[in-house]
Amino acid sequence: MSKRTKAIFLGLCIIGSFFIYCVFYYSNMLKNAPYRFSDFEYITIAYGTRDSMLNTYNSATQDYQYLNRSNQVVKQKLKLTDDDLLYLHRKAMEMGFWNVDNDMTTPRKDSIEGRDVPRYELEYKYKEKSKKVVLDADFAGNQKMKDATKTTIEKVLEMINIANAR
Repeated sequence: MSKRTKAIFLGLCIIGSFFIYCVFYYSNMLKNAPYRFSDFEYITIAYGTRDSMLNTYNSATQDYQYLNRSNQVVKQKLKLTDDDLLYLHRKAMEMGFWNVDNDMTTPRKDSIEGRDVPRYELEYKYKEKSKKVVLDADFAGNQKMKDATKTTIEKVLEMINIANAR
């Protein structure tokens, strides 16, 4: 064998071994991912002021309750399709929702302070794991985490409104 053939053979052995290792490692990593859509069960969201979370939705029970413009509580059944839920799952993954803090509330000195500040509770439930985040609208913590959570909440509310308009 010439020197060139030996170098090519050595390079292919190293690159081939690395490629096989990457396929093996990442296939196991993806197979054991903590939040897989195949394990998805439901999404719940509740929002309003701290003492009255009147706006709620649960995709498992399909119960949707909201406060309309004339301050009346409206209750109805609302079904999100599997495509809607897959979109929301992927959006949460894209926004990094799994990496944000669970408690993103602003500490209060007493029960009266911040009573009218909107609060959001969003939960993604899977067979073995769940992620529940509580966010106050005036949360002053890490801005990237707040933006990721807020965008995920906005996408869920947007999808609920689209499904309600159907």
